[in-house]
Amino acid sequence: MAEHPHTSSAPAGYVTGVDLGGTKVLAALADLTGHIVAEDVLATDPRGGTAVAAQIDTLLRGLARRGGVDWSQVRATAVGLPGAPDPETGTVGLSPNVSELGAFDVRTELTRRLGHPVVLDNDVNMAAAGERWLGSGRTHRHFVFVAVGTGIGMGIVLDGELVRGARGAAGEISYLPLGTDPFDPANQIRGALEEAVAGSALAARYRTATGEQVGVPVIFDRAAAGDQAARAAIDEEARLIALAAVAVTAVLDPEAVVLGGGIGARVELVEPVRRWVAALSADVPLIKTSQLGDRAGVLGAIAVARQEAGVHPGLPPHPDPAASPVVFELRRNTSFEPAEG
Repeated sequence: MAEHPHTSSAPAGYVTGVDLGGTKVLAALADLTGHIVAEDVLATDPRGGTAVAAQIDTLLRGLARRGGVDWSQVRATAVGLPGAPDPETGTVGLSPNVSELGAFDVRTELTRRLGHPVVLDNDVNMAAAGERWLGSGRTHRHFVFVAVGTGIGMGIVLDGELVRGARGAAGEISYLPLGTDPFDPANQIRGALEEAVAGSALAARYRTATGEQVGVPVIFDRAAAGDQAARAAIDEEARLIALAAVAVTAVLDPEAVVLGGGIGARVELVEPVRRWVAALSADVPLIKTSQLGDRAGVLGAIAVARQEAGVHPGLPPHPDPAASPVVFELRRNTSFEPAEG
């Protein structure tokens, strides 16, 4: 749990943001300027469904108490989830990592519990909002955020606004017909591209070459130490990501492709992706690494909640990230501690 100094000059009111994942829930409380007052993380309730809704309620109210904020002053909450929230029903589809979110109206349940407006969005969309506000997308009105880790997903920002699509599923690039046979039913569950670039696929490539089963961080460590099999596995990962980037660029024409997620945010990946993209097309966007890392989602949720509360973040007031009080807090407090109890 972390708390940050709060200034009395901030406009009245607060917002909360949540990044809900299959293994952990990150949450933050901020004033309307975006200054982080308190933040925390805990393991996601394995029961899913309404138990997770209750968990979020308890977590956020706890942040308000620790930050010395009366709950009635919290004006809005935004939640990023691993799935596609339905804007009509409030249920969440395509969410295998947190069970039962498609069984009830998540938005209405959270609104009832919290007592103020709640916005739901895909977690990668929230991360894109974070990068737009304070990260690698802050100088671009047109960019895509591609998260690569246990899976792959994309958030789209065009003319400074998130693009969600008719069903809230814009950016589900895991289903691009690239990397593996898209006609094979086995590749249609997670998507042909995801089957090829997910962390498990990267580990499998290395295992095929060496006979060793190791985790993705170990593969990157070995590549840095000169392991040629590890370098080859990472280069193939970069080639597949480049294929996706060029396909997306042909449709959306972004200024930049920002890479994030557990794999995408690795700085070792950006140069090989740039090399493969350049080999595929002469007219290419900037290929950049996320500046916010695993904080992008929760900061994006704060940005969206501020907008819901009537504060449009728009272009950040400080183009230099060193001048932003929020980014200063991120640098000063870069780790979370589990919630008590």
